Amino acid sequence: MDIFLLLLGFILVCLGIVGSFLPVLPGPLTSWFGLLLLHSTKVIPIDWTFLGITLGLAVLIWILDYFIPAIGTKRFGGTKYGVYGTTIGLIVGLFSPIPFGMLIGAFLGAFIGEMLYDSKDTNRALKASFGAFLGFLASATIKFSIAAVYFVLFIIQFWEVKGTFF
Repeated sequence: MDIFLLLLGFILVCLGIVGSFLPVLPGPLTSWFGLLLLHSTKVIPIDWTFLGITLGLAVLIWILDYFIPAIGTKRFGGTKYGVYGTTIGLIVGLFSPIPFGMLIGAFLGAFIGEMLYDSKDTNRALKASFGAFLGFLASATIKFSIAAVYFVLFIIQFWEVKGTFF
């Protein structure tokens, strides 16, 4: 059973890295479940402090993932229409079947929102849309970094007790 939990945990940690770029999987949360499965084995003791801190970080990143593109829009001169458009575009992009739906949705949502606010200022709308794009890239980078750290933690913890598994 321990080897099954180890393999399933490893798969989840790897899926977490992939999920950092795919809108379907919450990357750090998926990686955290891999760490949880590793700690569920008989070989590695459950460290509730470690699991609590890593879960808190994963949930925080998961929540911020929906706000960072909107913050990018606001930083590049977007109005509340652009921020709302970014958020709506992210949600629509999440459920769209097209590749990079969230990225395109954030960009188009901010642009449409800004055009609704002031249809004559296309440059400002494009600048705000670029801010949404940068916000999305920043969010993906943060998610990837956390998922990669969880992967490294998984490997380190496994490596310390590898002789017990096999």
